[in-house]
Amino acid sequence: MSRNAEPAHRRTSSSGASSSQAVPPVSGWRTLVNVLGNQAVWFVAVIAAGQGRALPGVLAAAVFVLSQLWLVSRRTDEIRLVGLAILCGVVVDGVASAQGWVVYRAASFGDLVAPPWILALWASLAVTLNSAMRALQSRLWLGALLGGVGGPLAYLAAARGWEAAQFAAPAWHGMAWLAVAWAIALPALLWVARTWARRATSAAPGDGRVTAS
Repeated sequence: MSRNAEPAHRRTSSSGASSSQAVPPVSGWRTLVNVLGNQAVWFVAVIAAGQGRALPGVLAAAVFVLSQLWLVSRRTDEIRLVGLAILCGVVVDGVASAQGWVVYRAASFGDLVAPPWILALWASLAVTLNSAMRALQSRLWLGALLGGVGGPLAYLAAARGWEAAQFAAPAWHGMAWLAVAWAIALPALLWVARTWARRATSAAPGDGRVTAS
């Protein structure tokens, strides 16, 4: 009986260890801070850009990103996500600017590259991938929908509300580019965040290991 029961016990332990490899959920207050902080950065960056200033948005994003990095244990992965998100911004907003589809205010480096305050917003977005947007990691189609719809609408709000950007006529060129680009970029970032999180969890010592007796 004991010999037959032992494998069953091990299978139960293995199953429990397998489920424990899922990344632990983020606490409610941290998620709230993450959401509110990201929104605050967006407003600071957009309002300041509408006034021709890029620095306030960059500083606000820096404070927010550093505060979020201080709260997480896998800082290396988070920093890599920030860098990857900024690279996405270089491509997405750089193309929009270089093609003349979107004219950004406070474009410190000219019209051929993405302005620093936009890149700061991408960095701010990166530290929400494992927190506020964590649920989307298992629903990449929803991330694509959110990116494809919410992305262009955020630009439109920044343009109409604070004149932080302007869509060149015909405006649908810029809106179409942003919709497609964001529908690809956001789920891609979510997938990378999920992949790195799972890899880090599975590599943690003692996870799912059963010693032979």
